[in-house]
Formats: sequence, C-alpha cells, structure tokens
Amino acid sequence: MGAKVEEEWKKGSAELLILSLLEDQPRHGYEIGKLIEVRSGGTLHFHVASLYPLLYRLEKRGWIQGRWVEKPNKKRRRYYRLTAEGQRVPALQRKKWQEFAGAVGRIAGVQHA
Repeated sequence: MGAKVEEEWKKGSAELLILSLLEDQPRHGYEIGKLIEVRSGGTLHFHVASLYPLLYRLEKRGWIQGRWVEKPNKKRRRYYRLTAEGQRVPALQRKKWQEFAGAVGRIAGVQHA
C-alpha cells in the first residue's frame, strides 16, 4: 500500500491522538511526538514539520492552550494542556472514530482481534 494512503489515515487520526495524550497531563510537542511513536509500537511517527502546525491549529480552535516553561539548564519548551472546551472533544472524536472504523471494518471484512 502506498505511503500516501497511510499519510491520509494518520492525518485523520492526528487530532484525536494529540488530544488523548493531553487528557492526562500537559505535555510539550516533542514529548507528544515521542509518545505517539512509542505507544504505537513505531507504526506512527509525526515529524516536527507536521506536528507543530497541528498543535497551533488546535490552539487556534481553543481546544488546547500552550505556555512557555523555562527550567534551569534546560531548553525553553511550550507545554500544551486541554482547555475546558477541549476536554469534551476527545470523547466525541473517539465515538466518531469507532463508528468510522466499524463501518470500514464491516465493508472491508476486517475482524477485530
């Protein structure tokens, strides 16, 4: 299967992945990218060039809020957290994702493990 198709699937799930990781605690962009890679077993990887524009877009929508944090002897980092509005979004997106994946599975004959 072509990489183009997989990129489109990744784009479609990116918001849910990011918002889900921010449900637990505030995180900086690099940490978000690493967690996606680790928790997906290396299947998903977001390059900085695609991750940060997504974070900015989510911030512009009012779903996340970022703030700069400086720690001694460390690089300044922007930590993101869910806003009150953003806290409602992951559950809704999960429901829609399950409906979509279920429909694709029924049509394509994919069985859940």
